[in-house]
Amino acid sequence: MQNTDLTEAPSTARIQRANSLAGDVYEAIFAQLMSLRIAPGSRITVDNLVKEFNVSHTPIREALGRLEGEGLVLKTHLIGYRAAPQITRRRFDELYELRLLLEPAAAAKATATLDDERLTVLQEAAGVMARREGKDERLRYSNFARQDAIFHDKIVEFAQNELIRETLNHQHTHFHIFRLMYHSRVTEEALDEHEAILAAFSAGDPDAAEKAMRVHIENSRDRLLPAFE
Repeated sequence: MQNTDLTEAPSTARIQRANSLAGDVYEAIFAQLMSLRIAPGSRITVDNLVKEFNVSHTPIREALGRLEGEGLVLKTHLIGYRAAPQITRRRFDELYELRLLLEPAAAAKATATLDDERLTVLQEAAGVMARREGKDERLRYSNFARQDAIFHDKIVEFAQNELIRETLNHQHTHFHIFRLMYHSRVTEEALDEHEAILAAFSAGDPDAAEKAMRVHIENSRDRLLPAFE
């Protein structure tokens, strides 16, 4: 069961033509996948998207190809596209077990490498400064899904362990867990936890950073568990 207490967006979304039309189309479809307007496992019809966004087939296919690379869309020969299925409870538990093994330690390790420039990168990626921007809740939700992925990826990057970084990226963890539940609590509480992680980084306290990251991941797991009820 998914909670959907956020304000509903209009049923169609015209794409504003810009320098990268495929990029705009990608963002629009990504937002629909994150906010569950395109349900996990459902068929994605190119012709329907062409009509909805008032664009040609080419940017739609380019966007779907990019989403396929991110594990959010599956393409079957002679059948077409569909949204990736929901992760199972077992997969969910495994992802969080993996994150708890790797990310708190990475946060502690990253603390020693942080200078003012890197702290600024993390502050921007954390989404805290822009948490109240925008009225479109679906867009805010999808934007935070991406910001959350970047924030955690940057921490592991600064911890200087590429194997851990590649392992976590390969799972597309953040995109899949954000599709479990479309709910304001997922973003608002996570932003508070990002602030706690940033505070530990700013203080140069590796123990506090490790603890804050562990609390954040454990809370994220608990917030999303109702999706399996």
